[in-house]
Amino acid sequence: MPRPPLARERVLDAFESILIEDGERTATLDATAKAAGVSKGGLLYHFASKDELAAGMIARLEDLVDEDLVGMSAAEDGPVSYYVRTSVMENAPLDRALIAVSRLAQGGSADAAGALRQTRRSWSDAIRPHVRDETALDLVMLVSDGLYFNNSLDVNGPERLVPRGAELRALVDLVVRATA
Repeated sequence: MPRPPLARERVLDAFESILIEDGERTATLDATAKAAGVSKGGLLYHFASKDELAAGMIARLEDLVDEDLVGMSAAEDGPVSYYVRTSVMENAPLDRALIAVSRLAQGGSADAAGALRQTRRSWSDAIRPHVRDETALDLVMLVSDGLYFNNSLDVNGPERLVPRGAELRALVDLVVRATA
């Protein structure tokens, strides 16, 4: 697939940043164009409306999830370990896209909410063959959700809520053993 034009990516990057930092209401076409360093006409060349911008953000998430699923299936330590281990946010493109699309969903976008549900289904489907039953799958998904959520609380807090390093490896090993 050919790489999208650089200006289009800059616009999506700016939209993503505004969504993450300031929320969906602040992510106007004018604010996005300004943050991207393009004219409003330049933005409208790529995205004719805020709905199209949101659709572009959702498409970015879908592409990144597809890449993640490839990484998950190729992980030497297996999909369960990979999924739990990568549930600790590192400000990676996938993390940023997930947060941005979550902000769109919180703002009332049914398409964004649907994309997030599909993302979860895709990850569940990739993990399901590697766990013993649906309860084990629930454990993996909920531990992952907890890591992801608590990581967001960890950003500016005085205490560390998410295990790192050896503690995270021990948690991953425990989840793998409990679900195999």
